[in-house]
Amino acid sequence: KYFYDFLRSCGYILIFKPVIELNNGTKKGNCDGDMIMYVVSKMHNYNKAIIVTSDGDFYSTVALLARRKKLEVVLSPNMYKCSGLLKKEAKDRIFYMNQLRDTLSFTLKRKSTAIGQNL
Repeated sequence: KYFYDFLRSCGYILIFKPVIELNNGTKKGNCDGDMIMYVVSKMHNYNKAIIVTSDGDFYSTVALLARRKKLEVVLSPNMYKCSGLLKKEAKDRIFYMNQLRDTLSFTLKRKSTAIGQNL
């Protein structure tokens, strides 16, 4: 609950979906179809979409967004586990998070005091 509240306070809109419990105790919530429907049905409400996935199930959604000039970028968590269909469809608009680590990371630098000691 605290994490969800934090995400809401950052401006995210959270949509929850019922899940089922499988015989082995794991929970399953097949949300791909729901996410695709949401992205497509709300297309008139946004200028550009950023899709974060490596799943080939989203390739047709990416294709539709590209055709409608609504695709900004696809961010894939890992280039080695990314669907070939998704890579083909996103073309030069796909970036891999594992390759962006150095670009996106930062180093916390401590300020020095007048006598040269670190704070």
